[in-house]
Amino acid sequence: MRSRLLDAASALFKARGLNGTSITAIANASDAFPSQITYYFRSKEALFVEAACRDILHIAERAEKAAARARTPKAYARALTDSVTGADGLVLFVEALILTRQRPDLVPEIARTIERLHVEGARAYAREMVRHRWRTHHAPDVAARRFWTIALGIALEGHATGRSVAAMSQAMREALGELAEAPSAEPAVASTLHLVAGSGRPSKDAT
Repeated sequence: MRSRLLDAASALFKARGLNGTSITAIANASDAFPSQITYYFRSKEALFVEAACRDILHIAERAEKAAARARTPKAYARALTDSVTGADGLVLFVEALILTRQRPDLVPEIARTIERLHVEGARAYAREMVRHRWRTHHAPDVAARRFWTIALGIALEGHATGRSVAAMSQAMREALGELAEAPSAEPAVASTLHLVAGSGRPSKDAT
């Protein structure tokens, strides 16, 4: 029942927003009673935050799978940014973050979710760096925190100003910079050093 309520609530919140979605509408969409919502989640706001947290974790999982198929650092960055900025659940999570300013009781759910995003992101990032032997400018935990901080900031700004998903994804890649560098090619064999005599011809001692 919890899962069914979360599924119905997530769809309605994305379509109508928090204020435009009633407990009755969620109950009707999930074939449940309004009392079951308050039983499982206490309030509509708590249900909103939990649905948003669940969605962002699913988004992160899908982005991880998409990025795992990349074969170059550039493709890796694009797969991550496109997967995250293109997900309609991203702005829902941003709204949940804002909501907790007035609802301190909802902060623990948000804090646990952010921590999990960072931990899972660092794990996935480290795995890809090792698998491809890519070089990175940041430790995995720092890279993961930078990624989600920038993603949430871009989403807040982008949705507030009506930017397209493509524009937000591009802005995010620019803000992130290079996530990794491919290993350089095998070093070329150093050319033989010739010691030049006064005449301009290689000396007999040239090596």
